[in-house]
This record gives sequence, structure tokens and C-alpha cells, in this order.
Amino acid sequence: MLLSRRAAIKGLLVTSVGVVSGATTYGVAFERHQIGVTHAALPVSGLPPKLDGLRIGFLTDIHHSQTVPASDVTHAVDLVMAHRPDLIVLGGDYVTFGDRTFVGPVAELLAPLRAPQGVFAILGNHDDDRDMPAALSQHHIEVLKDARTRIVAQGEGLELAGLRFWTRRPEDIARVLRKPADTVILLAHDPRRLAEASALNVPGVLSGHTHGGQVVLPGVGAVARRRFPVLAGLGSKENTSIFVSRGIGTVYVPVRINCPPEVAIVTLTRRSRI
Repeated sequence: MLLSRRAAIKGLLVTSVGVVSGATTYGVAFERHQIGVTHAALPVSGLPPKLDGLRIGFLTDIHHSQTVPASDVTHAVDLVMAHRPDLIVLGGDYVTFGDRTFVGPVAELLAPLRAPQGVFAILGNHDDDRDMPAALSQHHIEVLKDARTRIVAQGEGLELAGLRFWTRRPEDIARVLRKPADTVILLAHDPRRLAEASALNVPGVLSGHTHGGQVVLPGVGAVARRRFPVLAGLGSKENTSIFVSRGIGTVYVPVRINCPPEVAIVTLTRRSRI
């Protein structure tokens, strides 16, 4: 029987405690709070020349909770705002296990986010379908629940398509992505949606969900590495490029090892179709 991600992470930490106790202590007390800025160039087929260089501030997997403090969220927001991106995308999992205690507070912590082309959000597997989107919407953040929106920058259109985590059937995904008038960037919490995006010839995807593995042990790697087409960073499938962020918070265990949290500045670049 396959272990769940939660059981696997816990089991690995418990069985390896004698070897990694020092690393775990570091990961709990220090590394999980050391949020960095990752700069990535995402090649997008068919991107209009005027949109070459468009910068997206990307924050995901915040998991505001008793173990992911407000100070971490505020720091992540400040890091993104310091880079003045053209637009901002939030990739889901704002709280953990849908904990309504933190729904309003995390939305307030994200409220300072501003960008010329707007701030857009999708929902992750830890978010509910009602309270979380309502809280974000109260703070000028547009939530895309199996929906598309269009922005215009430098006189050129760009469509953002946002999927709920639980939208998985190919026909439902195709319905969200059908008949685009402009280049489309898919916002999908789960990077496994790369398969559907590639099949539908969507040129770019932004995802989170993996936490980059969260616990990456020397010689062992990340428990979750085989479950996802890309665990962290850039990847591609045929004509579709993807960027997967390690995210900000933690889940199941309050530790990161060899996998620091991040916010990302993703720059769209032109790529010729294969």
C-alpha cells in the first residue's frame, strides 16, 4: 500500500532522527523562516514581442497557521513588492486544512499586494470554496475559480486561466481553456496539470503544491519527487513550460531541510513554437 505524503514525511523524519537531528533542528528554527527571492525566466510560445519581459510576482503555499507566523507572510509580501512586478499571482494553500481561524488574517496580510496589472489568486487543496475566496476578494484580489481573465499590457492581451485544485477531469480543464483570444498562462496549484496543459497546447503554467519536497535529505532526496513531473523550478512538456515554486510555508511538520522557502519573480520570455 502506498504511503501518503504526510505519513512518508513523518516516517522519514522519525527513522532518520539519529542522522538528521541537527539538520532538523536547523530546519525548524532557521531554514523554514529564511524566505528568499527566486528569479526565473519562463519561455512562452507565441508570446507577443511587447510582453517579452513581463514580470510576475508569484507567492504560493503560504499555510498561515500556528507554525507559519504572520511575520513570515509579511516578509514574503515585502519581498515581492520590493521588486515591483507587473502583476502578482497567488498560487493557493493560504491556510492549512481549511482552518477558518486564519482565513481572514491571511487575507489581511496579503492585502498590501499591488501591481499595475492586478493581483490574481487560485485555490489549493487546503482552501475551501467559499470563505477563502470571499476573504481575498475583500482585499482587491481576484480569485479565478475555473475561470479566465484578460489583462492588457503594452497594448497586448494576456489571458490568465485559474483552476481549482479539485478540477482534474480533462474535459473540465478544456472547458476553462477553450477558444482563447490571446496567449494563455495556466495557474494550477498542482503541477500535475502540466499534462493537460500540454495536451491543450497551453504555453505556460505556474504551480506550487510540492513545497519543493520540503524535506530534501542528502543521498535520499525528496519523498515527493516521484509524484510530480517537476518538483521545483523550471520544466517543460513538449511545447508547454512550467515553473513550480517551493512556496512559503510548511505543512504536516514545521521543518524545511535543504529546501528553503521562496517567493518568485517569473519573467515571461518569447519562445518559438516547436
